[in-house]
Amino acid sequence: MTREMTESFADLLRAQVRNEFTASQQYIALAVWFDNHDLPRLAMHFYRQSVEERNHAMMFVQYLLDRDLDIAIQDVGGVLNDFSAPAELIELALHQEKEVTAQVERLFRAARAEDDVLGEQFMMWFLKEQVEEVAAMNTLLAIATRAGAQWFQIEEHLARETVGDAGIDPAAPPAAGGAL
Repeated sequence: MTREMTESFADLLRAQVRNEFTASQQYIALAVWFDNHDLPRLAMHFYRQSVEERNHAMMFVQYLLDRDLDIAIQDVGGVLNDFSAPAELIELALHQEKEVTAQVERLFRAARAEDDVLGEQFMMWFLKEQVEEVAAMNTLLAIATRAGAQWFQIEEHLARETVGDAGIDPAAPPAAGGAL
């Protein structure tokens, strides 16, 4: 195992903290848009998603701390705020979840390439989580697409059905400072 490879996995972990915080901020922007358009269930869904992404960032922080790896909290990336319809926001969320899935896969592969079994084990939970996240956004996008201009049909769906796991998983890694 070379030092360069170890730093590569650690660098990807550090970058993922920023990615997760950026995702959290983007979900807040989506939630605020829904709130501003009197769609409280969609707003609540994305406020919860924001907290879940924040918790993911803090799980990466805790892992870096536990492995005695340097970490500095970075600024977040750009956040979009200008939308015209719910499906547009949900498409963005689905795209974001697919990007995070690719990032998590890259992290897993880096840990494996470095023969870092602890890193690999840590990343396994995130791989499982991303399957759920992408599936939930796919479902929500299908509902939004069917609803078209009848935005309240999406609200009715969310009133009846649970989309995702609400960020509650007892097998989740610990988050620095505790999960919210």
